[in-house]
Order: sequence, then structure tokens, then C-alpha cells
Amino acid sequence: MFDFGITGYRPVWLNGRSEVVRKHGQRLRGLAGRTLTRVWMVWDLQDDEWFCDCPVLFDFEGEQLEINHHKFDDLSLTWNTIDPSRPVQWSGFDLQWRSEPLPRMQALPGLTLKVVELLGWASGDPDQGSVSVGLVFDASRVTVFNALDENGLSFDPPDADERSYALC
Repeated sequence: MFDFGITGYRPVWLNGRSEVVRKHGQRLRGLAGRTLTRVWMVWDLQDDEWFCDCPVLFDFEGEQLEINHHKFDDLSLTWNTIDPSRPVQWSGFDLQWRSEPLPRMQALPGLTLKVVELLGWASGDPDQGSVSVGLVFDASRVTVFNALDENGLSFDPPDADERSYALC
């Protein structure tokens, strides 16, 4: 199994909302009310940009949610398995963990999570296909979505083509 150059990382790929809810629903719900303390992302030092193939880490007071998308509909959620103080070793790349490297991410630490949303295409079967993970705070939000075999980020509410399922 490919570990994305991250020691100890073992992604578990899921497809569709029902699989995600079955495997992680209770734990995702348990994040509500917790404060986001840090967001970690892998940075490509050579290109000076986010390396979006690696997971995005959201640390909620010591409970770390690790989100990663792969292929066209694979989502892996892992918990507390990645140590961002350890190097990322992916052949051919000069990579490093950075906390809040993107300006929109810098405003998130210190905010309390209201709800976790799972998002899918409004026209599709919610138990099939790609699932995005939305983290909703009082005055902000971030969604990690499948950007065709890598992670993408959105800070906007879901659009008309997406259906949101709040985990309460």
C-alpha cells in the first residue's frame, strides 16, 4: 500500500457517503464543539506551493483528522496516525509539512467547529461516488474535496450541484 511518503500513514479508502458514515460518523460528530488548533499541509519546496496529493491534517485539541482523496472517488479518513514533525519522503520531490501555509487557512485555528458535513453531487446517488468533507465554523468553513486524484479546498458554501449531509 502506498503511504504517500509519510511514515506510519496507512490510508483506508472508502467510496460513498454510507461507507464514510458507517466507519467514521460517530467520531466525526464528536468533533463538534471542539476548537481547531492547527491545520497541516504538505508543501512542495521546489515549486513553492501546496502539494495536494498528500493528506490535509486538522488538529482539534489533540484529535487529528487526516483527510485524503485519491483516484476519482476514493476518500481516506484516518485519525492521529501522522506526525507532521517527521519528514515526507517522496522520491523526486522536496516536501515539508507546514501549518496553515495558505492565507485562508490562517484564519481557522482558534475557531470552534459547529458541524461536519459530507457533500456529494446532487444529481448522483449519495451512497456512491466522491465524498467531500466540510468543516463548518461560526463565521467560516472549509471543504476538502476530490480534485481528480488529489485534494482540493473550498471556503465557500456548497453550490447548487452539491448536496450537503450534516452529521449532528
